[in-house]
Amino acid sequence: MDGSISVESTLHEGTTFTVTLTHRIAEHAGTKKADTQKEALDAAVLAGIRILLAEDNALNAEIAETILQDAGIIVEHAINGAQALAMVEKAPMGYYDLILMDIQMPCMDGYESTRRIRKLPDERSQTPIVAMTANAFEEDRKAAFAVGMNGYVVKPIELPVLMETMAAVLPQAGSHQKK
Repeated sequence: MDGSISVESTLHEGTTFTVTLTHRIAEHAGTKKADTQKEALDAAVLAGIRILLAEDNALNAEIAETILQDAGIIVEHAINGAQALAMVEKAPMGYYDLILMDIQMPCMDGYESTRRIRKLPDERSQTPIVAMTANAFEEDRKAAFAVGMNGYVVKPIELPVLMETMAAVLPQAGSHQKK
């Protein structure tokens, strides 16, 4: 590997091993550029979709709405799982492209809301649902998928992770024409 190894040792004091290898170092700007391009691609794919944001915390909802709207996403907000379910039931089929579902909400949590959406008698039951939760344990992730959620992101939300997750669960992402 065109490197070197040296040893310096003093009896009863210690030993120092030095390993020297020559490596190229990636430019930090190049890495950032790739991340920015990936984020822009995800945002472009998602522009124009309509999502339902089920989030009971007003500040979290406002931040999420702003970020998503800045990416060209149409956002409607429900303050709990019961309201989210009612909005999905009242919406025409195909109205929502995706649901971002908080897990811990009053009136009806995200798990129960998802269970009920999945039991709807038409194609609305197939709307992709992404869990947004502060619960980062593997059992929470498994519980979300067990009730029929399609994706899982942990709060605080990292925009690139959210965009990538949303793009991954959307069938034909980017081909949506809004009604």
